[in-house]
Amino acid sequence: MNSTKAALRDEVRQLAEEAFHCKLISGYGDGPDSNEFQIVYQGKPRHLPLEQARLFLVNLLYKIRPQ
Repeated sequence: MNSTKAALRDEVRQLAEEAFHCKLISGYGDGPDSNEFQIVYQGKPRHLPLEQARLFLVNLLYKIRPQ
């Protein structure tokens, strides 16, 4: 895994942790593929590419904290 992908995965993990603590998602973790991240949203696990997972989480968090 290159450093850019590792940094993106770390960012997604931090966003997921924040969304989890705000009770916006009910779980998260690494997906079956190294390019994916799993997010449990509304009781359903979703396997998303890292960039899509990042955008999904940013949008969820933005809804509760508009800038």
